[in-house]
Amino acid sequence: MSSSQKGNLLTRVKRIIPPLSGSAHKGQAGRVGIFGGCQHYTGAPYYSSMSSMLFGTDQSHIFCEKNAANVIKSYSPDLIVHPFLREKENKNPGDSIDGIMELVKPMMERLHAIVIGPGLGRDEWMLETLARVIQYAREKEMPMVIDADGLFLVQQRPELVSGYHNVVLTPNVVEFKRLCDKVNVQSEGSDACQKLAKKLNLLIVQKGKEDIISDGGTIYACSVPGGLKRCGGQGDILTGILVTFLAWRKAYLGKQWDIEGDMDAKECLFLAAYGACATTRWCSRVSFKESGRATQSSDLVRHVGQVYNALMDDEIPSSEQPIKE
Repeated sequence: MSSSQKGNLLTRVKRIIPPLSGSAHKGQAGRVGIFGGCQHYTGAPYYSSMSSMLFGTDQSHIFCEKNAANVIKSYSPDLIVHPFLREKENKNPGDSIDGIMELVKPMMERLHAIVIGPGLGRDEWMLETLARVIQYAREKEMPMVIDADGLFLVQQRPELVSGYHNVVLTPNVVEFKRLCDKVNVQSEGSDACQKLAKKLNLLIVQKGKEDIISDGGTIYACSVPGGLKRCGGQGDILTGILVTFLAWRKAYLGKQWDIEGDMDAKECLFLAAYGACATTRWCSRVSFKESGRATQSSDLVRHVGQVYNALMDDEIPSSEQPIKE
């Protein structure tokens, strides 16, 4: 372990959080994009987008299927919703993926990081459009989080992200096994995440009883205690917090304020992933303590701001260290 990796992980995580300043302008604390939301799944992009803003990003844009837009907008006036995406059955005769990309690209130029997947669905037109979004983001070296049906797309076409060091995959147990099967990696064992990350040559967060974070070499383990209710939507909250950290990481590496220490891109990526895992798990713990078996992901969203304050005040336990390098 290098000297820069010693000490309290969450103390280092806080270094990539931009300071609040009266001289800052709108957008400097992060502009992120959430690509997801179809006519059948509208809650997931809301959880991701709202969590990103409650955790501290300035703006969060949702790019969704046109029939999902009004539903998503109705959840909160804080949401910025772009109904640019299309499912095959809902597209108009003149619609084309090239045309959609002409709408999306100028918006992406203004963003610092994106999420691919929450509520995306598996429509072939949607998936092909998002493949183009991933390719464009990679060309622009844009940080990405890929989850849910975005991982289904990666399972079909791993070359979209393989070798890209600005992306984080966040599979659950089923998604992890499917990815392992696709690239012929054993999905069982304590080193499974490391092996899959090495094969794909990127960073993976393997969600589970403890979250394992690896790029194929270094491994972090996050076992900050969470709640006992595993309701749908917690992964979307994780992606919202993580994309915020990735936007802040970009600002830190660009030295947009007087930074503390000299952490490199790799360390900052690990710390962004670790910080998102730790705070999401703590949201789950706080919500479960309040609501017990009735806990829903909307409860976690309500506590995101409170948990951010707990992070800043060192109330979240963080004894974990990198366990292998």
